Formats: sequence, C-alpha cells, structure tokens
Amino acid sequence: MAAIIVATDGSPPADRAVRWAADEAALRGLPLQIVHVIDEAPYDVLGSADARVPDRATGVAESILAEAQKLAFERHPDLAVTTEIARGSVPIALRERAAAAASLVLGHRGRGGFASLLLGSIGLRVAGHAPGPVVVVRGEPASARGEIVVGVALDAADEVALAHAFEAAVLRGSRLRAVHAFQLAETLVAAGHYDELAQVEEAHRTRLDDLLIPHRERRPDVAVVADVVREHPVQALVTASEQADLLVVGTHGHGVLRDALLGSVTHGVLHHAHCPVAVVGRPA
Repeated sequence: MAAIIVATDGSPPADRAVRWAADEAALRGLPLQIVHVIDEAPYDVLGSADARVPDRATGVAESILAEAQKLAFERHPDLAVTTEIARGSVPIALRERAAAAASLVLGHRGRGGFASLLLGSIGLRVAGHAPGPVVVVRGEPASARGEIVVGVALDAADEVALAHAFEAAVLRGSRLRAVHAFQLAETLVAAGHYDELAQVEEAHRTRLDDLLIPHRERRPDVAVVADVVREHPVQALVTASEQADLLVVGTHGHGVLRDALLGSVTHGVLHHAHCPVAVVGRPA
C-alpha cells in the first residue's frame, strides 16, 4: 500500500506539513511515512565514508523524527506511522521516495537565512520531476473552507490535475472550482474591440467546459464552478486560494520547457498561495 510521505527538518513549516500529511493519510486510509534527509555533501571533504556524517547528525535526525511522529499521533492516535533517515542530495532522495508515494508532502520553507530560496531549489526540483503529487503546505492552519481549486491551462497536463482535484473534492465532500486565466496583448485590449474580446473569452469558457464534461460525468456528486478570468494565472490562482482547502496545479511541458513553466506559474503560486498546493505531474 502506497503511503503519504512527508519530509521534515524540524522547522515550524515542516511541523505544519507533518500535521497536514497526517490528516491526509487518515482521510485516505493510508499509512504515513516521515522522512528526514541528511545532506552528506558538506562532509565530502572529510574523505572517509564513515566520517562524512557524524554520529550527532544522526542523533539530531532521530530527535526530529521522534517529535514529528509525536505530532502525527497527537492528531490521529491510531494512524500507522513509520520514520526514515535518508542520506544524500535532498531533492534526489525526495524524488526517489515520491515515485512510490501516494503523495509527497513538504513544508513551504525550511531552516536557514535563505529559507525562501529553498522552495525554488528543492521544492520545485522535486515537484518538477516527481511522477506523483507533491503537496507544498502553505498558509496558516484554518477550519475547512469546503472548496478545492484547480488551475486549468487548457493543455494535456490538465487531465491529471483535474482527476486529482475531483478525487480531493470527493474525499472532503467539497465544491470544486476550476480556474482558467488568460491574458491578451495590451495593444488589443487598448484598441477596444469589445465584441472580439467577448468572443475570445467565450471560446476559452467553452474549452474549459468541454474539459470538465468527462470528469463531471464520472463524479456527478461533485459541485463544480467554472471560472474564466482575464488576468495573470498566478494572480487568479492566488486569489482563488484564499477560500480553498487545496490548490491543484499540473506540470506542463517536458525537460527545460517544463522547468521554465514551473518557474512562471507553479513557482508563483507555491510562493504566494494561501493554502496547500498540490503539484501533479504526468506519470513517467
């Protein structure tokens, strides 16, 4: 049985990720695995494999995991919880575990003075290449709002993101809001051809409705709201996330292109969303 896997470094954001992951595991009836990764790179200069990672680093890791396990049991005493100390590159170790996970859960930032950069260097490198969902827990703890938001770009990546969002809505008994945002060149807007602008917007709305049809047919019990807005996708999704329990976005493109697109939209929502963000990649 695949587990919900959550990474922790003992920081407050990681603690929130552990709590969220425990709730998700309990909701889905899955075990929870808590992982701490010891980055061996700083110890490479010592040369000896035995000396690279001091015993005290392992001791600290064990303490971090024990506290995280305690947090999980406080929320769900009967939850099946295991812990693991991994060693090596943090992104690589997490990507390897994401391959076999139902979901990989991360905090939105970690320890250190450059914590905001860690999301770009680790979180996005994991989300951009992991075959399964990667959830970055953002926002402060809040009572359930009853809404799942999914970003829809009108491309091939939407199918996986929509399927994940519908499943999340079913599990929570929530409404689903599908948000498609697009922008037109300012010169066209300034020209004031309002009839043409309305036609473009209607064409986008029709495409969105068509994408939703098979998912609505499979999940008729999910109430769906389809939003088409003319603004930057990051701003539209961040605004929608204010009233959401989860924001779902897909990965788009391949290789360098995929990384660039993650930088433009997913990177933006991961840094500014008001709720946890699930980045759903297409299976390898």
